[in-house]
Formats: sequence, structure tokens, C-alpha cells
Amino acid sequence: MAKSRRPQKKRNVKVEAEGQVHITSSFNNIIIAFTNKTGQVISWGSAGKAGFRGSKKNTPYAAQVASTDAARTAYDAGLRRGEVFVKGPGGGRESAIRTINNNGIEVTVIRDITPIPHNGCRPPKKRRV
Repeated sequence: MAKSRRPQKKRNVKVEAEGQVHITSSFNNIIIAFTNKTGQVISWGSAGKAGFRGSKKNTPYAAQVASTDAARTAYDAGLRRGEVFVKGPGGGRESAIRTINNNGIEVTVIRDITPIPHNGCRPPKKRRV
């Protein structure tokens, strides 16, 4: 017999007018997370969550749809202004920022926090196609 689990209590996140937007853009997907100043996630969206599969996930249109989804939820929760932190080399970074601004959340600062190796790890061998 399986144990009956009690329902999980929904986490309460304190939403202020000002927060942060974290955009992680890889070659395969884009993830947008709206957080408050302490880093608790208010809402999030990704190209995969928006229904895109395969190579369509790293397109600017997929980033636009994903950021619209997450921005609407964050706006309804009470977020109005945000600093944008962009990380990663993928496509759709600019279109995600533009979409966030068009959905009523004012972008105050854009910071690129893409990690840059200072001749650290050895790169993978070249692809043979």
C-alpha cells in the first residue's frame, strides 16, 4: 500500500515592485526567471515549457514567447521594475529583454554575467560532421 501524501503547502514569496530578471541562454534552450531582491523566484519560463522542441528552442521567437509567459505572471504578482542579468551565448537574449520591457516591467539595468574562462579548462575536441 502506498502512503497517502499530504498536499504540499505553496511557498509564499514576498513580491515588491522592484526585482531581478535572470536570463540564461544556452545553445539549446533559454530560461527566464523573475526574482525578488533576495533571489526567491516569483515566476519563470523557458522555451521548453512554452512548447518548443528540438532546434526551435534556441530561436528568438521561442525566447519571446517564454519571456511573455513569465513576465505576465510576475506583473500580476506585483513586479514593476527589474535589473536584467544575462548569462550565456545563445540566441534570443535581446528579444527576451525587449519582450520583458513591452510587457510592463521596466528594465533599469542590463548586466552581462556570462562566465569567461581565463585559459582555464581545455576545450573539447573539434566536431567532425
